[in-house]
Amino acid sequence: MADPMPITPSVVTWARERAGFSVDDATADFRKIAQWEAGENFPSYPQLERLAEKFKVPVAVFFFPAPPDLPQIEETFRTLGPDQIAEIPPRVRLLLRKARTFQMGLEELHGGRNPAERLITRDLGFRPTDPIEQIATEVRDYLGVTMEQQFAWGNAETALEEWRKVLFNVGIYVFKDSFREPDYSGFCLYDDEFPIIYVNNTTAKTRQIFTLFHELAHLLFHTSGVDTRGDRFVNELAGDDRRIEVICNRMAACLLVPEDTFDAAFANQPPTEATAAELAQLFSVSREFIFRKFLDRDLITPAEYDQAARRWAEQGQRGTGGDHYNTKIAYLGTEYINLAFQRFYQNRINHNQLADILDTKPKNLTRLEEYVSRRAP
Repeated sequence: MADPMPITPSVVTWARERAGFSVDDATADFRKIAQWEAGENFPSYPQLERLAEKFKVPVAVFFFPAPPDLPQIEETFRTLGPDQIAEIPPRVRLLLRKARTFQMGLEELHGGRNPAERLITRDLGFRPTDPIEQIATEVRDYLGVTMEQQFAWGNAETALEEWRKVLFNVGIYVFKDSFREPDYSGFCLYDDEFPIIYVNNTTAKTRQIFTLFHELAHLLFHTSGVDTRGDRFVNELAGDDRRIEVICNRMAACLLVPEDTFDAAFANQPPTEATAAELAQLFSVSREFIFRKFLDRDLITPAEYDQAARRWAEQGQRGTGGDHYNTKIAYLGTEYINLAFQRFYQNRINHNQLADILDTKPKNLTRLEEYVSRRAP
């Protein structure tokens, strides 16, 4: 007989009610759920997994000492109305719930308090009417990354990892996954203590970098956000909501490629695809990004831009496979994984909770730890 799991009864009640089930409704699938909620009995781990799936919450939540005080995901998307939220495809909605799982996992692992010495979303605040270039400058100064450091990274893969570390150091956790929706580059979930960014790992590394800062801008306005290709969401917004979406794109662009630095690097060069490729590598952004700057300055025609952008997009659609454990590390980040293992060895979470927090099967934990240890400096 499987061992009973010492879950918190009130959390079972919270999860059931949050999912919209009465006790009678839930009893059809879980015969002893009334006893679980009363603390008179406890489910086995397989039953707990089924419970988590039925109520759409992570297994780890049932071990929390009390129900989590978190708003519904939709409540934090201040710049998106119900019509825009309804357009989000099922796969991305699933990842939104998964992201909330990681957010709750961070709350549990850190005891409800972000351990970062500086939390950027607490220290910086802006109004929609603030000049975008000023916002970008203040954010970059806060992050403490010079243009010389950015240039020294040399390629987009290194730059992505370095920017991810920079954000971690100011209290922002970055997670990744395969969205299977090419029009969606990423999203963020705001929280006073644990704001997170979630990035589509199947997009180009340069696009992922841009997404980091688009979403960071959302978080600085204390709102969750979604980064899509094109402007279909933006065009449906009005007032400050529309202004914030515009700021998110412009701030990312200004931070990654400041105008004065771009002018100095571009000086006396022709506005060609070769020049775009050279500058893109220097700044660790996409060729399309640089070509767009040429277009904005009327140095190339819209037809030239569209032709090059389509060709580069097709080149970037070649998918590649990868090792399961390396992929898991890329998705979760070494800092989050190491933290989870640390709490496990401190006996603050058990083996099954560790697997749930790391979104993997218990049998994979040993190999995952081995892979992470190989990356230690």
